[in-house]
Amino acid sequence: MGSTIPLYLQIQQHLLKRINDGDWPAHHQIPPEEQLARDFGVSRMTANKAIRDLVHQGYLTRQPGLGTFVTDRKAESSLVDVHNIAEEVRGRGHLYSNDVLLAEAIAADDEVALRLGVRLGTRVYHTLIVHRENGIPIQLEERFVNPRWVPDYLETDFSHHTPNEVLVAACPITDIEHVVEAVLVDAATAERLETEVSRPCLSMTRRTWSGENLISYARLIHPGERYKLRSSLHRSFEPR
Repeated sequence: MGSTIPLYLQIQQHLLKRINDGDWPAHHQIPPEEQLARDFGVSRMTANKAIRDLVHQGYLTRQPGLGTFVTDRKAESSLVDVHNIAEEVRGRGHLYSNDVLLAEAIAADDEVALRLGVRLGTRVYHTLIVHRENGIPIQLEERFVNPRWVPDYLETDFSHHTPNEVLVAACPITDIEHVVEAVLVDAATAERLETEVSRPCLSMTRRTWSGENLISYARLIHPGERYKLRSSLHRSFEPR
């Protein structure tokens, strides 16, 4: 029995899979309508509809006389501010979801104690969450929180509220520290992000303060082909 999915949607699914898997990166030229029509055994009008809809959705862009190309739709976060990733995703008109892998209290090891400004073995809160955009993983967040400043952190239903929401509600964030680098991840991380160990990722460590209190330390891993970071600086100019 043949598929009940309309033919134009089958073409769209094929194109989106190639884009989301990273086979067709931003600015890659996709096959022309004529070739897609031949490959799927459909009319050129059907192939045209599949492409036209993806253009309207922002996945593709047409360049007259040249062809149709993949747009740069990487998720984007600011390096200057700390935003709620759920709001970022929804602000792009996309569906946000997550996988809560861990929510526990642990003893701080050497690195966590140093980064969080506590003694070795201090009880801290630990969460591990995969954030998704339209079902696709865009960030693996591992966060350590000082219970002294956010005592109710682990009582949160993280399927409905992000760690950022909890921290901002408990302690207004006044200072942030970011360190960003390109990394290759281990097999477990690659599996959680549904990527390959050979594909570079963006790693960002973030520490947040509320006044003089160091609230949390987080490690954020993003698949490089799906994410970008942005920074901007405004300086007032006073003519001499």
